[in-house]
Amino acid sequence: MSPPSRRLQTKPVITCLKTFLISYSLIFWFTGVILLAVGVWGKVSLEAYLSLASEESTNAPYVLIGTGATIVIFGLFGCFATCRGSPWMLKLYAMFLILVFLAELVAGVSGFIFRHEIKATLGLAYKDAVKSYNSTESSRSAVDAIQRTLQCCGVKNFTDWSDTPYFKDNGIPTSCCKDDTKCSPETLKDLEKAAKEVYTTGCFTLVTSVMEANLGIIAGISFGIAFFQLIGIFLSCCLSRYITNNQYEMV
Repeated sequence: MSPPSRRLQTKPVITCLKTFLISYSLIFWFTGVILLAVGVWGKVSLEAYLSLASEESTNAPYVLIGTGATIVIFGLFGCFATCRGSPWMLKLYAMFLILVFLAELVAGVSGFIFRHEIKATLGLAYKDAVKSYNSTESSRSAVDAIQRTLQCCGVKNFTDWSDTPYFKDNGIPTSCCKDDTKCSPETLKDLEKAAKEVYTTGCFTLVTSVMEANLGIIAGISFGIAFFQLIGIFLSCCLSRYITNNQYEMV
């Protein structure tokens, strides 16, 4: 058995570490809520952009939602493990933080490195979607959503629609209209008349710029949260070690 003075010195350290780790776990829980919010935002705001790159709807927002939900659960687990002062629970919590750190680091690096490739792919996908407009419901919905949201029309400008099969029968899509009530079928089939009623700016530059900016935000959030895990790993490992040593000293 170690001297009482040594045990008395250890207890304040344990109490201090517990306080810091509980505070950290609460912040960690909040980052999970943020990831949930980003996932929901991505699903609502970026679905039109991401769906252009594939025929099926992208799973990226669901990955963020699932990760956020998992972090929320383990954040609460971290608070419980800290309050209980269980070494094996704290080690399990540290292992989970390491996995989260590695996963978010890889995601952040991948998003940062391949952001230009993703931008180029998306730009080409948008061009193809304009050419094949109305051939599939997903591509039509994506193009319409982008043109209405960004207030643009066509690839470089609204005249690009004149080279598409859709224009021959229907003219320019109504999603290009500034005011739907002023866009008659006759107006949309005449480029000179349509120039006054539709958005004239092309969507290609806007789409790629918006997507690159949002990928930068997502990568930045991933980096920030990833390095934040290092604090939790350090605190949980130190607390587990101090609790184990304190129990050993009491024997």
